[in-house]
Amino acid sequence: MSEMDQVVVINKLLHDYFDMLYFCDLDKFEKVFHPKAIYATADEEAFLYRNMSEYKKVLAERLSPASKQEIRKDFIDSVELAGENTARAKVRCSIGSKDFVDYLTLVRVDGQWSIISKVFQIKQGA
Repeated sequence: MSEMDQVVVINKLLHDYFDMLYFCDLDKFEKVFHPKAIYATADEEAFLYRNMSEYKKVLAERLSPASKQEIRKDFIDSVELAGENTARAKVRCSIGSKDFVDYLTLVRVDGQWSIISKVFQIKQGA
């Protein structure tokens, strides 16, 4: 698969990621995250780290932005391939009054791309 084809596949995965966040879609959660992925931010009062079962529970309990009819603000700033099986993406989105900058590391395992780490910065929305 060419580099351009890989980026197309990753962009599709990132759009599924945005849908997962907007709709709190647990099926898409399983699709976009590797089961051993990590979720972290140093932007909380104490450093926040979650494994995927912890993060999935948070998502399952969250009132979705879609249910509140929030305007979607999803942006892919960059996708960079390190090789055939490793990439990173910088994306932005909003949930409620918070804007997020997410740095996503992706891996391709058994021919499938998935997010292996999500490290993010929280910004108060305007």
